[in-house]
Amino acid sequence: MKTAIVILNWNGRKYLERFLPGLLGTTGPDAEVIVADNASSDGSVELLKDRFPQVRTMIFSKNHGFTGGYNRALMELRAEYFILLNSDIEVEDGWLGPLTDWMDSHPECGICAPKLHSCSDRKMFEYAGAAGGYIDRYGYPYCRGRVMKMVEEDKGQYDTPEDVFWVSGACLMIRSELYRKLGGLDEKFFAHMEEIDLCWRAQLLGYRVTVVPGSVVYHIGGGSLPNDSPKKLYLNYRNNLLMLRKNLGKTIALKMMQDGEKASEAAAKGARKAVRTIHARMFMDGMSAAVYLLTFRWAYLRSVFTAHRDFRKLRGKVTVSDIRQYLKEHGSDGRVTGMSSRWIIPAAVFCRRRIFRKMNPDR
Repeated sequence: MKTAIVILNWNGRKYLERFLPGLLGTTGPDAEVIVADNASSDGSVELLKDRFPQVRTMIFSKNHGFTGGYNRALMELRAEYFILLNSDIEVEDGWLGPLTDWMDSHPECGICAPKLHSCSDRKMFEYAGAAGGYIDRYGYPYCRGRVMKMVEEDKGQYDTPEDVFWVSGACLMIRSELYRKLGGLDEKFFAHMEEIDLCWRAQLLGYRVTVVPGSVVYHIGGGSLPNDSPKKLYLNYRNNLLMLRKNLGKTIALKMMQDGEKASEAAAKGARKAVRTIHARMFMDGMSAAVYLLTFRWAYLRSVFTAHRDFRKLRGKVTVSDIRQYLKEHGSDGRVTGMSSRWIIPAAVFCRRRIFRKMNPDR
C-alpha cells in the first residue's frame, strides 16, 4: 500500500466509535487504516471486532506508551508513507490527498502534517500543534497559531505551505524509509515531545518538515492525559531536557560549521554551549517549581523534581566526539529550520496576542 494510517489506541473506545467511521470513508484505495491497541481495558478491542471487522488490528499485551506502541506497529508495516493519527482526530473528505501529493512532489520533505483545528470550535487552531511549531533558544515549543495558552482563530494567515521545526504527532505523515532510518520514536520518552525530537532528528539528516495547509483535521486533545495532569507535566519537563541533550549540540555545531568554522572547533563549542543552555533551562524549571511551591500545587512541584531526577538517571551526555562524528557524516546536508534565538515566554507575557504578528524565528 502507499499509505498506512495507524491509530495507536489506549482506552479510546469512545473516540473510535465516534471518528473511525468517518475516517474509513475518506481513505481511498491506496491507503489502509490500522488500529494498534496498547492493552486497552475499556472494550476497544471488542468494539473493533464487532463493529469494524474490516480494520486490521494489532493487539499488544501491555501499554508500551506512544513511542513504543507506534514503533512496534510501524516496524511491521510495509508502505511508502506512515501516518500517525490520534484516535481523537476527526477528518473530512479531502484531508489525505494534499499530504500525499506534497510528499510525492517534494522528495526533500521527510515529514508533513495538516493544520490542526479544535473539534469544539472548528474555526480555532488546536493547542497541540495548530499550524506547525517552532522552538525557542531554551527548548520551549510554540506554534503558528498557539503561543503558551493563547490560541488564534484561523483566518487564512497560515495558508501557504511552510517549513517548520516540528509538527504534532496527533496527525503526522512521515516517509517509512526515514522512520526506519531514524530508528522510529525514542522509547525513552514514552509519550509527549517525542514527535518534536523525531522532527529535529529528521532535520539534522537534511529532511524538511512542512505544514501543508490544504489539509485540515480536527482534534479534541487530552485524550490520553489531560493538559493539567501532573504526569503529563513530568513527561514534558523530563523529555524536553532529553531532547535538548540529544540534539542541541549538533544543531549549534552544524550552524557554526556552515558559517565557516572548522568542524573540530564547531563540535567543541557546540557541546559547551548546549551544556550551558541545558543548565539554564533546568534553572528556569526550578523557577517554575518555586511558583508551584508558593501556590501550594504540590503534585506539580513533585513533577518538576522527579523529572530532573530521572533526567539525570538516564544515561547519556553531550559529547564532542559524537558531535564531531555527526558533522563528518551530515555536516554538508543537515539543515534545521524554525529554531528561534529568543526566549518566547517573556515575549508572550509582554506582547500578549501581538506575539502572533512577530513570532517567526530568526532565520
